[in-house]
Amino acid sequence: MSRVRVLLADDHRIVAEGLRRLLEHEFELVDLVEDGAALLAAAQRHEPDVVVTDIGMPVMNGIDAVIELRKTRPNVAVVFLTMHRDPAYLERARAAGGLGYVLKHSAAAELVTAVNEAIAGREYVTPALIDAMEERSDGESPHPSTQVTPRQREILQLIADGKLTKQIAAELAISDRTVEFHRLKLRQMLGARTTAELIRVALRYGLVDRPSDF
Repeated sequence: MSRVRVLLADDHRIVAEGLRRLLEHEFELVDLVEDGAALLAAAQRHEPDVVVTDIGMPVMNGIDAVIELRKTRPNVAVVFLTMHRDPAYLERARAAGGLGYVLKHSAAAELVTAVNEAIAGREYVTPALIDAMEERSDGESPHPSTQVTPRQREILQLIADGKLTKQIAAELAISDRTVEFHRLKLRQMLGARTTAELIRVALRYGLVDRPSDF
């Protein structure tokens, strides 16, 4: 019987090597990549059964990469890795189609189980987050970051990269007024009074990838 084929994406080299050793004991590790764009290319090249990906990566974050990947490989199982305990990340990972959500500090004990559960079509969530999710389901509304649209996230990334309104408008082929509308809407949604505060909130909830000079 052939071994399950796993693609791993993580830009933290020391962490990635530890995860590599962990996965290679149980599965066939087809590749190790360091960003979301490389994940997409490797997935098309190797056709893995499971993708294990960090959420916060350069070029394209793990969630956006998985959203793109599912357009061509809708049946691939996905396990997300992260350092973030905030349930908002879990909600976004679930919305992208992730079946596993594992905190990095507990990967040694939980990652193989999460991959096996994903292969079987079952969800695995780090137990530390289950109570937080239950509390949220008892009445707390999801964080507004889960409602940010793909277009708004594009604009957020460009704002974080220091682009001015006219530059953003030109790059996205939209009007200056549309950019300003989205900027104001984002500040209202995320409770940010200034651009710097908007970027900090976006970073906290994984909405942007490594803003330059921030």
